[in-house]
Amino acid sequence: MFKQQVHGNHTLLSHPLYTSQVDINWFNADFWQQQNKIVGAKKGRATAWFFKNNTLTAVLRHYWRGGLVGKLLSDQYFYLGLAQTRVYKEFALMMQLIELGLNVPTPIAAKVTRNGLIYRGDIITEAVTGAKSVLDILIKRPLTTTELEIIASTIALFHRHGVYHADLNINNILFNDAGEVYIIDFDRGEIKKPAKQWQQGNMTRLERSFLKEQNRNKVFHWQTDDWLRLMTVYQQYLAN
Repeated sequence: MFKQQVHGNHTLLSHPLYTSQVDINWFNADFWQQQNKIVGAKKGRATAWFFKNNTLTAVLRHYWRGGLVGKLLSDQYFYLGLAQTRVYKEFALMMQLIELGLNVPTPIAAKVTRNGLIYRGDIITEAVTGAKSVLDILIKRPLTTTELEIIASTIALFHRHGVYHADLNINNILFNDAGEVYIIDFDRGEIKKPAKQWQQGNMTRLERSFLKEQNRNKVFHWQTDDWLRLMTVYQQYLAN
């Protein structure tokens, strides 16, 4: 189980292996920048910062609201108790997924900062070694049959364990340098009773992300037959 520590209005959650190392500074990108330990950044709706500390390469991500609400509240959430925060829920879920033996990044630490009825949050996860997203690959070349099958079988394994991903898309599916598939970003994810309705909803969302990126990128190596192959293998593994 993970550890909890309270420092003023901050509550830190940490993996037992990192509890003695983590402090408030870990959640400040400037802290790592000043030590020249920032080794990369991924731009998106929000920037994810990659830093290297001794042998650990990790990703620091701040929680930001999306949609119209995000334009008003940006990174502010209503506090209804620590266990109800998106930060706590994601960290606890990832710890559970690690225990199940599923391919997700190891959760290192998370922080909930409370100010009255409002909280803000951050999470640090271990970086996937040599990570390339499915999007990164498709911009350069087609997926091989083996890669399609690994993606399909990995998602099916998560679904058989009842793992619901709130935003399953090709940016959140990564290959590591050994050719294994990892799934990232479990904000608003949960473990549910396996059911065809939500499982199919996940796959429909994934298909939309392929089509969205196909329309967005001038070069994108993706064909309808690829999706059919992926779904065929997914359904076979889900059934077995």
